[in-house]
Amino acid sequence: MTTPAAVIVDAAAYAQAVEDAVRAAAAYYEGGTSPLDDDAYDRLVRGIADWEAEHPDGILPDSPTGKVAGGAVEGDVPHTVPMLSLDNVFSAEEFTAWTASLARRTGRDATRFSVGPKLDGLAIAARYSDGRLTRLITRGDGTAGEDVSHAIGTVEGLPEKLDEPVTVEVRGEVLMTAAQFEYANEVRTGHGGQPFANPRNAAAGTLRARERLYTVPMTFFGYGLLPLPDTDSALAEKLNDFAHSDLMAFAAGLGVHTSARTAVPDTVAETVEEVLDRVGEIAAVRAELPFGIDGIVVKADLAEDRRAAGSGSRAPRWAIAYKLPAVEKITRLLEVEWNVGRTGIIAPRGVLEPVVIDGSTITYATLHNPADITRRDLRLGDHVMVHRAGDVIPRIEAPVAHLRTGEERPIEFPAQCPRCGSDIDTGEERWRCAQGRNCHLVASLAYAAGRDQLDIEGLGATRVVQLVDAGLIADLADLFTLRREQLLALERMGETSTDNLLAALARAKEQPLSRVLCALGVRGTGRSMSRRIARHFATMDHVRAADAEAMQRVEGIGAEKAPSIVAELAELAPLIDKLAAAGVNMTEPGATPPPPPGAGGDAPAEDGPLAGMTVVVTGAMTGKLEKLSRNEMNELVERAGGRSSSSVSRKTALVVAGEGAGSKRAKAEQLDVRLATPEEFATMVAGLLD
Repeated sequence: MTTPAAVIVDAAAYAQAVEDAVRAAAAYYEGGTSPLDDDAYDRLVRGIADWEAEHPDGILPDSPTGKVAGGAVEGDVPHTVPMLSLDNVFSAEEFTAWTASLARRTGRDATRFSVGPKLDGLAIAARYSDGRLTRLITRGDGTAGEDVSHAIGTVEGLPEKLDEPVTVEVRGEVLMTAAQFEYANEVRTGHGGQPFANPRNAAAGTLRARERLYTVPMTFFGYGLLPLPDTDSALAEKLNDFAHSDLMAFAAGLGVHTSARTAVPDTVAETVEEVLDRVGEIAAVRAELPFGIDGIVVKADLAEDRRAAGSGSRAPRWAIAYKLPAVEKITRLLEVEWNVGRTGIIAPRGVLEPVVIDGSTITYATLHNPADITRRDLRLGDHVMVHRAGDVIPRIEAPVAHLRTGEERPIEFPAQCPRCGSDIDTGEERWRCAQGRNCHLVASLAYAAGRDQLDIEGLGATRVVQLVDAGLIADLADLFTLRREQLLALERMGETSTDNLLAALARAKEQPLSRVLCALGVRGTGRSMSRRIARHFATMDHVRAADAEAMQRVEGIGAEKAPSIVAELAELAPLIDKLAAAGVNMTEPGATPPPPPGAGGDAPAEDGPLAGMTVVVTGAMTGKLEKLSRNEMNELVERAGGRSSSSVSRKTALVVAGEGAGSKRAKAEQLDVRLATPEEFATMVAGLLD
């Protein structure tokens, strides 16, 4: 989708737009803050460019369209080679037009392209002398930048010593990964500062900070390598003649961090169609990346093409940024709603001034928990940065503190449960109603009866309400003691519906332990984790006997999650006892209990056609698998000896890709992970299908 330009109607509006754009660029490049989000800034600059195209005699000298980085403040360290910005395109049509202009400059219709992610951070030049990092310089205005060498040693991926003693300049992007950003805000607010609005601003502000009482990690991605005046002449000639793809391979060989080991490595494309395919592949996995990207960079790969195309005063003519739709926008936080989940968790939700992000109008966003609100110092009326990527639930990152007017109000936390009025347990970051599941008994029981839990057909929310209101059930175990005459006495419960419900309850008693655990809704577990716990311990007795240390032996359960799972299972002991007494199955078929502590050795390895394989299922299943839910597919994987996963990585052995498989299939192809159709997978596990 092409980013629409701001509409500028006259010279006065043009002058104001230039002033706004220059102020926004200066605020960002000087301190990592800006009154505009990326999308708003892009629209403003495109509007300025459109007006200037129609009024070439009225162009102001401060206009950002002719300057590197929109007019960032000049530093005091000259660049040996100008450090330019990139021009942008926003659609396949605009990109194709750019390739036509590149062909005219190079004198040939076809060229070779390097295609890689456009990292959303701060551009820097890192100078190495005899292999040792001696200086870090920001891009500044492109001709000179600011010396930020005080940050040497704090940026991951930017080694203080290269693997070879060469004198070169590495250019790249400093950013914060999602994990680094969360840590940076925890540290910053812990020292009394305002949280950063987003990872890009955090990296820009942190890199420049001097004499700070704390340090936070950042990450570097190299995107260029060039000789310095005192570089060995033979090496300088080689670097100048390298294709860009070879140049980045050389940089990686020196120990510099590049995109090569990520899910979106730079690739080489021979045609425009191949470039556009790669743009689609990178865009498809954008939401799953641990770092931010705002587009794809396309460069002429061959050195002779780059020389032939040349550069303008602001940007090279041999490279372009294919911008993706914005995933972050600034809007206002109007209210906070407090909702109670099925397990009694009290969850805040932000009500927003509606904002369009990537084609969707966003009016609500998650606020995580009260501790998170306090850490971020959020207030009603705040301008906030809202992030949405793919199908991820929109979230509020942080207040844009420099836009505060003084009229913002504190967010009031509830004193009693907003659903039932009971006390609130505030002992953990996630607050919980003191009534726990009983606060939202209907939702808790309807969840337990769901297809992926106990699969009790005929027991929807309406029927659960009827049973609760009649006083027949007060917890999950009471369902299994219901008598025929009790059900027949209810309205709209005839003999057929009564017998069907009793039959469904009888079948539910035979469900495997993994589904029982999932039905209990233990915090910190879900369908996949419940299966792992059940297959690891084999019986409910072993699960309940496990302490935190033993629970951590289950894959995916760490030191933080294990104690809370153990504590909640202890809290659920009376309910589990009632379920067992009612005849509910408490074992996992085919699983082997772990050896007792001190016995040594591991549990026997799983056997089956998928033994030892990590399997990801994506897309719509067809054929024999068509009627299986995603949870049932994952159960099938694990019965076959494999491990089900929701994300594709280098550890993935197989991806079952059904109809409509998108980003996960693309990532599997990038990582050369084996792909199977639903029909091929059905053949592999044929012995386990009914």
